[in-house]
Amino acid sequence: MTDRYSDAPKPSYRVIPSRFPPISVFDTVATASDLEAVMDLAGWTSDRLVADRLARLDRAEWVFGQPNSSIVMAAFLHVPPSGMRFNSPELGAWYAAADLDTAVVEVAHHLRREAVARSIETETRTYRVYTSVLEGSYLDIRGQRTGRSDLYDATSYAASQVFGEAIRSGGGNGLIYDSIRKVGGTNVVAYRPRTVTGIVQTLHLRITITAGSKRIEVERLSV
Repeated sequence: MTDRYSDAPKPSYRVIPSRFPPISVFDTVATASDLEAVMDLAGWTSDRLVADRLARLDRAEWVFGQPNSSIVMAAFLHVPPSGMRFNSPELGAWYAAADLDTAVVEVAHHLRREAVARSIETETRTYRVYTSVLEGSYLDIRGQRTGRSDLYDATSYAASQVFGEAIRSGGGNGLIYDSIRKVGGTNVVAYRPRTVTGIVQTLHLRITITAGSKRIEVERLSV
């Protein structure tokens, strides 16, 4: 199978739970050494895992000194214990979608899984929407769900994490892939913080799901 590379969708959309408020640790510092001191003061490195992940991220990739730098870095430093589809728990990545509908469906899926795990009938959460411009070329595996079915496994990240981390360690920017949760949707994962540019917070949304239904209720909130 011949690999192809494509530009990421512009803009791309990322939806983040509002319970994780932006903490502007990275936005105002001028140097990497200043950043480490400020992180200590702000408690970012009180979690040993966060400090370890920062150490794994090449300093040349650190983003700081500009608006929304903290939003980018948080995606790499705060990671679910099991990792995500194309990254292990060792280091995070920036996930986004080509359109807002796909981004909402993706987060609603995970919200529904959480509700099922907690035996809750309905769950409601508020989110912030960010748009960004992802620079560079990305390995494009859209349309390959048959040939690369292990990467699109709906329940296991075992193969896709190994695949994604090999791309990261090889210097790749990331991947563009078909959304598993929304037919026709496109997602992208970026492994380089410095490729995530032009970040703008746009909307606040309230998303409600029902554990036993695929229905998603979305309400736009006043900013």
